[in-house]
Amino acid sequence: MTYNLTVSPDFAPDHISGWYFFNTWLQRQLDTGIHLELYDGFDEQRDDIQNNKFDLIYANPYDASMLVRELGFQAIARPADKSDETVIAVNAESSINTVEDLVPGSRISTTDDPDVHTMGMIMLESADLDKTNTQIKEHPSYVVVAKNLLNGDSDAGFFLKDAYDELSDLIRSKMRVLVSSQISVVHHSFLVGPDMVEHVPALQDALFTMHENDKGRGVLESMGISSWEPMDSEQTEFMIDLIDTLID
Repeated sequence: MTYNLTVSPDFAPDHISGWYFFNTWLQRQLDTGIHLELYDGFDEQRDDIQNNKFDLIYANPYDASMLVRELGFQAIARPADKSDETVIAVNAESSINTVEDLVPGSRISTTDDPDVHTMGMIMLESADLDKTNTQIKEHPSYVVVAKNLLNGDSDAGFFLKDAYDELSDLIRSKMRVLVSSQISVVHHSFLVGPDMVEHVPALQDALFTMHENDKGRGVLESMGISSWEPMDSEQTEFMIDLIDTLID
């Protein structure tokens, strides 16, 4: 039997090969077939997830809620020391120095990454800004968000902090961070679907020891992850409740 794996589309392009390396490594660890499918955007991926296409998912916090509470997935691991934070950035030459300098009518570039967009909008509240008095422009990737800032087509942009940090030095040198969230308990998770629950013990053993040998460390490095750590149901429910509260 061949299982299916997918990954939240918000990872840096440089890590595409890393996820293919991980998929090959995982097949060898479990001695079973696993097909990896990657997506350019969230909407198409979500449709396939809701149609029960996948058995393993490296999911963003927003999708974890649907996966656990609606589709019966179980979160078993998270990347160690790697929380999901949001940054608001501007062009380095902008006269905007704080969030409070943004005014009604400001042009905001964002992506369809819902938890990052939601946190970005919450951080705009200190400037009395919301979706009713800003111009929100959605783009397919953080690279395009950055290009809009550099071209002067937007006044500010929302980024997943990891994605911002992984932009090239040249691009980052032309931008400036106004503010970064500091939630620390929101993060991506590795989830297992109901049809693959029998493999959970083997998966946990493989993931949690992955960093202990050269081959595993090499794969992790190519994914931008140092190691995996356990994630239990209590941690999962706390994170999902927090995300649901933010979005509501």
